[in-house]
This record gives sequence, structure tokens and C-alpha cells, in this order.
Amino acid sequence: MSNSRRAALLAAACSVGLMAGLASVAHAETLADALALAYQTNPTLQGQRANQRFTDEGVVQAKTAFRPSVTGSASISGTHTELANPGTSAAVVGGQIVQVPNRDHADSAGSGASLSLGQALYTGGRASANLSAAEADVLAGREDLRSVEQSVLGSVIQSYVDVRRDQERLRIAQENVTVLTRQLEESKARFEVGEITRTDVAQSEARLAAAQASLSSAQAILAASRAAYAAVVGQNPTDLAPEPSLAALLPASVEQAFDLVDKNNPSIQAARYAEQAAAARVAAAKAVYRPTVSARAGLGWDASEINSAGRQYGDYDRAVSGSITASVPLFTGGLNASQVRAAKERENAARIAVEGAQRQALQQISTAWNNLLASRANLVSNEEQVRATKIAFEGVRQEQQVGLRTTLDVLNAQLELANAEVALVVARRDEYVASASVLQAMGVLNVANLAPELERYDPVKSYNKVNHAFGWVPWEPVVRAVDKVGGPSTAVKAAPRASTTAPGK
Repeated sequence: MSNSRRAALLAAACSVGLMAGLASVAHAETLADALALAYQTNPTLQGQRANQRFTDEGVVQAKTAFRPSVTGSASISGTHTELANPGTSAAVVGGQIVQVPNRDHADSAGSGASLSLGQALYTGGRASANLSAAEADVLAGREDLRSVEQSVLGSVIQSYVDVRRDQERLRIAQENVTVLTRQLEESKARFEVGEITRTDVAQSEARLAAAQASLSSAQAILAASRAAYAAVVGQNPTDLAPEPSLAALLPASVEQAFDLVDKNNPSIQAARYAEQAAAARVAAAKAVYRPTVSARAGLGWDASEINSAGRQYGDYDRAVSGSITASVPLFTGGLNASQVRAAKERENAARIAVEGAQRQALQQISTAWNNLLASRANLVSNEEQVRATKIAFEGVRQEQQVGLRTTLDVLNAQLELANAEVALVVARRDEYVASASVLQAMGVLNVANLAPELERYDPVKSYNKVNHAFGWVPWEPVVRAVDKVGGPSTAVKAAPRASTTAPGK
């Protein structure tokens, strides 16, 4: 993290109600601006994208089973040996046979190089199954990335409306302090002329002290919201513009919401792709019982000499070799059977996880939809409460001026008005967050709907970049087609799917 970014986060945590500074900003920050910045810089999202690129490499690695491997090697060696008992040997000297001592050491030297080419011709379907599993992992990873994107965007929306809510609460608290300060001044003035008693003044002082305490609390809450905003978005909130309506994105009925969940919810889709990957790994485990065929060719050069026995520099023996090998396991001590059983249990777990993801998604959409209905009802009630409370407050003030109401009545009316205004601000925030939660449960809380002008990250581009990298050979499709012959099936077993209709429908 840069020093400027760290300073920004510290400023968010330490700033307390900088309303005047916010009002001075010329350009209001919109929700789309916050979403765009978080979409481009949020570390959680960036980390998940890196994880997805890591997963993409699994497909490339699985494809290498269909491609040749070329290995080259070179060596040079030399040995000098001191003989403990060299002995003697007969030699003819001057026409006579005499014994002469042998050499007291032996030298040898050698050098060589080799080049080998290996190609798998048939793996019994194991390579094909591993490739299918890797491709399913990529698809599941994309759904996980989509889920993380939704979570980050949901956090941005919540932190955005939290800051706006707490700014409004601070404004209401400041206005409340201002009104109660004026009320206290009026009470003191009336006390001096004998219209009210010391009790009325004390009541005004007590309410003002409580309002000042509430103001301090509102400042602290706003500072915490600003810090949370900076953590998820990446910068301090400025003058936040009103959030746009999400009504156009919401379904017309809960039935439509349930219909879309099974198709769009990323958790369900990721679980289904994970089930496909598990089924492919079962096929890979079963393929070990089938024969494998591979070809190998080699070319080597070798030069060695003992005691410099006449070989000239550059005299190399050349050897060419080739082989086709077929193998099949006959006995592995139960290893292969155990691996097949383990793969089947992983497939069972993946199948059960699909059911669990569906149930959880149905619970999420049910909870989110009911929260939305409740928040809408609360919003309507709070709007009516604020309207009625304002009328009541003005009426109590006028009645006090003619002696029909006491100072305590005015103070109570002011408190009720402030509480109603705060409740309305909270209700608006809750309704917006509930709307976003419905969209997230449906799987449509994305930048395409929230910030359509923003350039979106496309995981397919990074996948294509590595998938079409160097390594492909012309005969790879032929090897892949041959490898599937007689191989185990990678299809997912049919299983009943969870109902996606609303409970009780």
C-alpha cells in the first residue's frame, strides 16, 4: 500500500463529521464512481482474479499429456587412477625377452550427447478426463469470481448508503442541537421575566446535553462508516450524490425471483461445475486400469578412450533408437481401487454440494425478498410519521406561546421529530440495501447493470491468452480423439434437482 493510500485510510478513520468540507466539493461522487473504483482496485477482487488466472493454467498443463516431450543432455567425464601394483609385462629388447614395469596409472576420458523424443499415443482416457476436469475447474472458478464480484459490489453499495445515512443522522443531530440551544435561550429569557420556573430551564438544559451527546455519537458513527467505505472502495468518500434507484432491476414478483435464481446464482453454477470436475476425476481414476501406449525415439553421440588409445578428437559413435511401449497395471496392492472409491466419494460430495447451494440460494432470496417487503412498508410508515410529527411539533410550539403547552411538551415534540427523521433515514438505507440483496441473491448484481459504461474484466481473455500459448502441435487433435476411444465416461450422473419455486407455491 502506498503512503498516500495509507494516509487516506487513516484520514477516513480519524475524520469526524467534516460536513462543511464535504459541502465544498465541487463534483459529487456517484455510486457508479465508487463501484468503478472498487471494481478496478479492490484487493479481494484483484486476488480472486489472480486465482482464476492460476486455475486457467490447469487446462494448459492438462493438454501437455497429448503433446510430445523433447529432452536433451550432454556429458563430459575423465578419470585418473593410480595403480597400487602395476606389475610387469614381457617385452622384446635387443632380441631378448625381458620384463618391463607396467604403467603405474590408468586414464580414461569420455564425452557424449543425446536427444530423446517421447509421445503418448494412448492413455486409456486418463488424459482426456483430466482435461475435462481442468476445464470444469475453470468454469467453476469463473462463477466463484462472479460471486466475489457481487460480494464486493454489495459491500460498496452498503458502505455508500451507510455514509449517506450517517451524514444525514449527523445533520439531524446538529439541527437538533441548534433548535434545543435556541429553546434553552428562550427558556432562560422567559424565566427571567417570570413566565416559567427553574424546572423548565433545567429540562431544556438536560435535553440540550443529551442532544450534544447524540451529536458526538453521530460523529463517531460517521467516522467509522467513512473508514469502512475507504477500506472497500479505496479512497475517502467526498460529497456523495443520491444513489440511483434499483427498481428497474428488481423482479415484479417473488416467483420471477425464484425462477432466475437457479439460472443466475453463481454459487449454484459453481457447484454444478465442481460436480462436473468431480465426475471427470472419477473417469481419470478408472482409466488407470486401461493400457497405455507411448512412443520414444532417441539420438545419441558418445566418445570415450582409455589411456589415449588412438581415438582422435571429434570421433563420436552415433546411436539411433526407437521404441513403442504398451503397458497395463496387473497388481498395485489395491491402490487403484482405493483411488477410484475416493474419487467417487468426492463426486458424491460435489453432488450433495449442488443441493446445498440450491437450498442456500433459495433461503437467501426468500430472506432478501421478505426484507425488501418489510423495508418498503417501514419506509412508507416512517414517511407518514415524519409528516405527522412535523405538524405536531409546530402545533405544540404555537400552543406553548399561548400557554396551552409546557416547555416539556415542546421538548418531547422536538425529540419525537428528531427520532422520526432518523428513523426515516435508516428506513431509506435499509430499503436500498434490501433491494441490492435481492439482486445479489438472483445473481444479477454486476457492473453491467450498475455501471454499464465501465469496461468489464473478462476472464475469457486471460484464459485464451494462455490456452493458445506456445506448445500446440498439429497432431494433438488426433491424439485426443484416439485417447477418448474406450475411455471411461466423464458425464455427470443424473440426479434430481432442488425445486426453484417459492415454498408453498
